[in-house]
Amino acid sequence: MSAMSGILAGCILIAAQTYSIPPAVLLGIYQVEGGRVGQEVGPNDNGTYDLGPMQINTLWLDELSGVWGVSPTTARKWVRDDPCTNVGVSAWILRRHLNDTGNLSKAIAHYHSRTPGIGGKYKKKVVSSMERHGLLRK
Repeated sequence: MSAMSGILAGCILIAAQTYSIPPAVLLGIYQVEGGRVGQEVGPNDNGTYDLGPMQINTLWLDELSGVWGVSPTTARKWVRDDPCTNVGVSAWILRRHLNDTGNLSKAIAHYHSRTPGIGGKYKKKVVSSMERHGLLRK
């Protein structure tokens, strides 16, 4: 295990506990997103970018900068470059979707997209990854 994977594992456990999210779900999202600390992918079709290990979309930066009391530029650096901030934001987003839907399956889909076909395909990828890695009981 590399030092970074150990750090990410710790970040996932802390974020899961903080936001009452199953750590296996965060790990499944990480496996599907496949991002890295410091990574910025894009632009997407809508001009946004995806940041860091959990590929947090830049659409969240204005809200995060307001919550954190920092500039959007600083929020972008934190989300992109700090593994625990990135994973924490991921869990925060998933918790918001879970609160909105009351359903973990829908929350996973909405993490990627509220468009049913797109979100549903994403949720299947996450669940499949969790199954492949022994994170779900059949």
